[in-house]
Amino acid sequence: MAADHPPGLDPDRLRGLLDRERPGLVAGPLTAQLIEGGRSNLTYTVTDGTGRWVVRRPPLGHVLATAHDMRREHRVISALHPTAVPVPGTLLLCEDEEVLGAPFYVMEQVPGTPYRTAAQLAPLGPERTRAAVLGLVDTLVELHAVDPAAVGLDDFGRPDGFLDRQLRRWSKQLDASRDRDLPGIDELHTALGRTLPRSPAPTVVHGDYRLDNVLLDGSDRITAVLDWEMSTLGDPLTDLGLLVMYSTPLGTPGSPVSTTAEAAGHPAPAELVERYADRSGREVAAVAWYTAFAWFKLAVILEGIHYRYTLGRTVGPGFDRIGALVPVFIEHGLTTLRDLQEG
Repeated sequence: MAADHPPGLDPDRLRGLLDRERPGLVAGPLTAQLIEGGRSNLTYTVTDGTGRWVVRRPPLGHVLATAHDMRREHRVISALHPTAVPVPGTLLLCEDEEVLGAPFYVMEQVPGTPYRTAAQLAPLGPERTRAAVLGLVDTLVELHAVDPAAVGLDDFGRPDGFLDRQLRRWSKQLDASRDRDLPGIDELHTALGRTLPRSPAPTVVHGDYRLDNVLLDGSDRITAVLDWEMSTLGDPLTDLGLLVMYSTPLGTPGSPVSTTAEAAGHPAPAELVERYADRSGREVAAVAWYTAFAWFKLAVILEGIHYRYTLGRTVGPGFDRIGALVPVFIEHGLTTLRDLQEG
């Protein structure tokens, strides 16, 4: 008889740990369900029939040299919980791989809905969609206003040389999965390196900030910012550039890459940038560079997915169409940089 639980999480073993570490938290047998939509680390909901919690762990078969990944996520969420940034409360970090086969942490389940596509936003209507996206900007301003030292995150990253390291990191990622000609990708990489801006004072950066990484309640208020696996200390405008990129229509109907930019009422990128500048007080003249970098970064990520697909290591709907999107992202990046140079 097969185990009645999702791969990667044994509810009985988890309950045993919680009974030892958080006695009284769980009132009965646990059941678990994998939350779909995660791109890297796995997320599960767990319930005893009364209370509900969320568990995060690395992908199955992923061997970590240390528990660094889970520890970092748990650390940043715990540090931000007392601030104005909405994050779940954390309950437990377990670095003993004997329990679930990998390090993991447990946090409170926060009520709310993730919106990943324009179709999912459509029932909200234009006005509510607009309010939700503008709230996304306001929450980003709150995140970037947090003093890292005040919340114990002053050693959470190495902000000196941040942009140069990021550019080199994603270039290496590209080299690791490059097996076809990608016109314009080297031109984009070179131009980004040649026009590297001077970073403002470092902040906590999310690293993957967009609408489908937050939860919204019935009043379109953000109840939680999720998926902190790429967070660090660095240049806050990288978060803004990524948000602008995700707020730009791709012009590719039926794209397997989720985007909400086509939703009726979605604010234009220029309005998002202006709102961020007004509310944060930061200079955003170089935002086009950060947006072009976001296009480059996503092109590299998509090319990696395409590469794994061609090797038969990635299966599922939509993966066969990822490869055709990469040139679209490259062209958007080049166009963004040209507009910056011509402006």
